[in-house]
Amino acid sequence: MTETTPISRREKTAERLLKSSAARSYDPEIDIDWSAPLAEDKYFLPEHRVSLYGTELWDRLSPEQRVELGKHEIISITSFGIYAEVALMHLLLKVVTDGDPTTRHAQYALTEVADECRHSTMFGRGIEKSGVKPYLAPWWFRHLLNLALLLPIGPATYGGTLLVEEVTDRLQRESLADEDIQPTIRMINRIHVLEEARHISFARAEVTRMTSILRRSVLGRVVLAANRLGLALAAPGLVRLMLHPDVYRAVGLDPKQARKVAKANPHHRESVRWMGERMVNFLTEAGMIKGPLTKALWRRSLLLGAGR
Repeated sequence: MTETTPISRREKTAERLLKSSAARSYDPEIDIDWSAPLAEDKYFLPEHRVSLYGTELWDRLSPEQRVELGKHEIISITSFGIYAEVALMHLLLKVVTDGDPTTRHAQYALTEVADECRHSTMFGRGIEKSGVKPYLAPWWFRHLLNLALLLPIGPATYGGTLLVEEVTDRLQRESLADEDIQPTIRMINRIHVLEEARHISFARAEVTRMTSILRRSVLGRVVLAANRLGLALAAPGLVRLMLHPDVYRAVGLDPKQARKVAKANPHHRESVRWMGERMVNFLTEAGMIKGPLTKALWRRSLLLGAGR
């Protein structure tokens, strides 16, 4: 296989995504009615996706507390999503500065940066509208994120992007189809799902391209193994950070006890596995989840089932 083949495919993918972006994009400032009041009889998160659903602690909560916990959990996930999107924007800008700005690949990277800017603003507006303060990531994570951005771009970089994007994407797809969810939340999800589908395609294509190139040499296979391990080490922490422990304090529960109950909750474990199912299947096929060590680390994230 010549080196020009994957580059040609990359340009074709970028060209297709650029055309899709031009044809189908939203402006959340216009397309969401931010002045509309929240509906009193609607949820923020499907009940069966709330981390304590089905536990003894869940049974103790009143209907109002259950709705409130779901609200705080989706705000925690959304708050983390902003950090993830900002990190992705740094990555995409690095793609542009390291490459040729006349290529469709670089131009789509810039287009995706514009999308992510709108999404982060939309998420911030959504958090503000909920009346809940954002859940800030711990200081050490923010510093670690800045250091990680200094590393070379590899399949683990795009794999980490997929980890966050595809997990939240599957939850949002379910929520936008649920008429019991707040209309504003459903519209935010609709916009994000439509535009994120392009971003997922872009990241998947890059993982496939990079792993294919790295497999061609001994040194490349060593680099691929390092990327595989790095992503596996990051997976449990990224999943854990999506749900801030203080979400439980908001409904009068002890955060440490509630987090422990949630981690052991079979309903929650299955929800996490379900949210990451498509992403895990793709990364496995791409060779990014392979071998006993990396699989053990992925199981710690709850994204990989015990039988795999």
